[in-house]
Amino acid sequence: MSGSVKEEPSPSRPKWRKVAYGGMQPEYDDNYTDESFLEDMVMNTNVVKRDLLKVMLDSVSISQYISIVALVILVWMHTLNSNLDENSLLLLDTSLLGLGFLVLLMTEEIFSMNFFRSISSDSIWAVTAALLILHLFLHNYSGSTIRAPGSHKNPSLMSCISLNSSVVASVFIASRLPSRLHVFAVLLFSLQVFLFAPLVTFCVKKYSSRLHLWISFALMAVTLALVYSFHKLFFVLLMSLFVFVTAVCPYWLIRIQEYKFEINGPWDEAKLCFDITE
Repeated sequence: MSGSVKEEPSPSRPKWRKVAYGGMQPEYDDNYTDESFLEDMVMNTNVVKRDLLKVMLDSVSISQYISIVALVILVWMHTLNSNLDENSLLLLDTSLLGLGFLVLLMTEEIFSMNFFRSISSDSIWAVTAALLILHLFLHNYSGSTIRAPGSHKNPSLMSCISLNSSVVASVFIASRLPSRLHVFAVLLFSLQVFLFAPLVTFCVKKYSSRLHLWISFALMAVTLALVYSFHKLFFVLLMSLFVFVTAVCPYWLIRIQEYKFEINGPWDEAKLCFDITE
């Protein structure tokens, strides 16, 4: 009989309050919660519903920059093979610099050669490949290497590390060139591409998404054609990389979104509703 009767709470028992600080409340355990605790629970409030086509279009920026890095490697290889002389490199440097500034205006957005002689060529290429992979992995594909005109955000630490790794890779390659003028031309070319190409592509994308896609696909096509003429195996690898980045990875991202489950409630940490930098 007594087991079926529910014990009523004492009238003198204080009401439980949901407070973040203040210590234990009398007559309640530290982990006590009442029926209203789960009333504010929200599920998947921060989960972003992604569109496959939108993700694939965003991934074009990655393939575009891979094309740029591949073109730089091609210039390095042709220079090391003496297919490009210093005069041609300087002409290419001047043309790229002028073209870069022209694009910015159109979108209205304004070592020693013996330094690494003691290191073998295989080691040079291994370190260079590792630095370029690090550069691609840490590169900011949604922004710019340097602060874009009109932007209020400075480049992140990862973006600076990415830029530095590309510059160091250029220095390693330059250490294998025959003359000082070759070194100057290759380093100037590498700095122009790695420093200004992300700024140019960022301004183009900000100006017109359609123009950005046209330039990206044209750049990928030119890169594939040049790589095919240089080495067939590299062409297959680069083509596979483009397909993996532009099609397979967005598809995977959309698929795994189906298994994402997020719970938010009163137990979450407090978030500031204002900018502390103001």
